[in-house]
Amino acid sequence: METQGFRIVKIPFFRLLDYSFMEEIRKHFPALAACTYLNTASNGVIPKPVVEWRRQHDMDLMNHASVFRDQHKKHIEQIRKTVADFFNASEEETALVPNFSFGMNTVLEGLPKGQKILLLKNDYPSILWPAETRDFEIFYAEIDEHLEQNIAAAVEKHKPDVFMFSIVQWLNGVKIDLEFLKQLKSYHPNLLLIADGTQYLGAEVFNFKDNAIDVVGASAYKWLTAGYGNGFIMVKEAARERIFPKTLGFNSAERFESKPEETMFMKHFEPGHQDTLNYGSLEQAILFQKKLGTENLYERIKMFLAKAREQFAERGLLQNDTLLREKHSSIFNLKGDSALFQKLKGANIICSPRGGGIRVSFHYYNTEEELDKLLQVLKRG
Repeated sequence: METQGFRIVKIPFFRLLDYSFMEEIRKHFPALAACTYLNTASNGVIPKPVVEWRRQHDMDLMNHASVFRDQHKKHIEQIRKTVADFFNASEEETALVPNFSFGMNTVLEGLPKGQKILLLKNDYPSILWPAETRDFEIFYAEIDEHLEQNIAAAVEKHKPDVFMFSIVQWLNGVKIDLEFLKQLKSYHPNLLLIADGTQYLGAEVFNFKDNAIDVVGASAYKWLTAGYGNGFIMVKEAARERIFPKTLGFNSAERFESKPEETMFMKHFEPGHQDTLNYGSLEQAILFQKKLGTENLYERIKMFLAKAREQFAERGLLQNDTLLREKHSSIFNLKGDSALFQKLKGANIICSPRGGGIRVSFHYYNTEEELDKLLQVLKRG
């Protein structure tokens, strides 16, 4: 379970530069023309086709009212199928939720009291706070260049029932090794793995069926570029024997005559009337990615992050938790203070001060020219 150190891999520029492909992508994102946008880790840019679909949806609702909503159940089922297929999950494993926090609180509220839960120190608040404020026994592992070893040691020491974590860390982009999770699960088959994929899903292929993770959820306003008010959660069948969600509402039932105890497991995550506008935006964002060619987009991100990390490493901008790991995400926390952040802001580079440094993040719609501009300002800083 050892993690090798980071090796600089030279990426030729000609492999990254495909102007016609980038023109085709960027024409759908008008916001990119106004700035150098390196802040997808905070908010993904919504493409025009999604906004145009949203406009038509609301026009139909305005003009047809309940007649339009008569088809909402079929629409929600279609959206759920699109989401499930995209991540190689079944529809029966998938629920649509307004955001990750709602889904995670529903899961934790359904866990028996007194469970031992392992968390990562300084993980995202929507992971930490719901666990820390409930009646659980909490333990922590450190996030550093030895992340996987730290987790393995904590599991051996504390024997937790649950390990909850973000796949990609919001502060510095550290990405957990998914192969390590398979190994961890093989050694500890009763360990329930619950993950936040908000900073991960939409930037790399994810196969829920073949993954060791038991429960994964995400808000879709970042890397999936779907806007706010939509997300999803997926729960494997074996995990349902240990989670007893209490959330309930009419939409959880099949009919008015249904009894509450007849509610299917995943429908506990979908109480009340479902919003076809926001969930439909998620579907449209996924279809947009697929139309552009998901594998090509993800390969571009992979090459771009390698090029960016090479440049950042050469300039001494990275901490060891990024520099000494073989795999990383396209989120970076660069060494820099508030004065440097203001210089970047003055140069119209959109990024975020996070964790004592400056967080930049690259998606498939970013260009080499934008990376060059960032490096020039950092050199002057």
